[in-house]
Amino acid sequence: MTAKRLPGHPGPRLKAYRTALGITVRDVEAYSHHIARATENPAFVLSHSYLSSLESGKKGVPSLHKLFTLSVIYRIRFVDLLLSYGLDLENISKFEVDVKLPRTHVIWHDVYDSERPISFPLRFDPGFKLEKTDLLTRMVETWGEIPIGFIQHMGIHKNLYGYIGTEDRTLYPLIRPGSIVAIDDRDTKIQTAGWKDDFDRPIYFLQLRDGYACAWCQLNGGKLSLIPYSTGKGPIRHYDYPQDVDVIGRVIGVAMTFDQPHTKLSLKSGEPLDSTPTERPSSKTGAPRLLGNSPLIEVTETN
Repeated sequence: MTAKRLPGHPGPRLKAYRTALGITVRDVEAYSHHIARATENPAFVLSHSYLSSLESGKKGVPSLHKLFTLSVIYRIRFVDLLLSYGLDLENISKFEVDVKLPRTHVIWHDVYDSERPISFPLRFDPGFKLEKTDLLTRMVETWGEIPIGFIQHMGIHKNLYGYIGTEDRTLYPLIRPGSIVAIDDRDTKIQTAGWKDDFDRPIYFLQLRDGYACAWCQLNGGKLSLIPYSTGKGPIRHYDYPQDVDVIGRVIGVAMTFDQPHTKLSLKSGEPLDSTPTERPSSKTGAPRLLGNSPLIEVTETN
């Protein structure tokens, strides 16, 4: 089953689930004490009086620990309980794209519901010429709905993604601030030669002791140098390797806009995120955007 919002008000629905299981509020309290003892954390306890108030709607949203207890005892998936209280975890990746931060960082696109279907190309047009640039929608002859969990079990490597901070101009204009890069975390060995030009030179995503960086790299003995696109865009930074820097992987793709990204996202209290037009990604500006409801990101492959 895919993640679903429990019908009706959460309180009465929880009571219906408990009644269907043939257990009382005091039974739930006893079961919750077992979880609390096993975890050595009293936050998992659901007293019978608290549960009665929760079912009648007198209590608001339970704590995470109590939602966990309800998920265990009622045999309801945790993501469904969260969704019934208006919290859809799949929106995390969506809003990460909207919220632009000043510093470069890694983006973790976790799949919270492996049964949720996504649109996936099932058959490609046999007459399509791969040598020519074209729209993906014209390449695909048949699209189908496939559970994310099925794709995960196909052995397809899941890339990491990095966000280039709005103040990070290390590789500008090759990679602009506000871009999203795809990272192959299996390729962590610094290549020191063999490229033809700047566009062919490997780019690496690195974790420093005080943040992240995306740059060309030069390794000389125990010194790793981070090379900007040109020395005029910023200084060459030197680090002791591997003591002060970890290579997360090689950048294999990039999605970026040709508009200058804004340095911060300003929202008034209570204002929805997508009501800020200057920060909202749009296909007209070429801004990175999510494909459907999946955590996949459009990227342009590099070397």
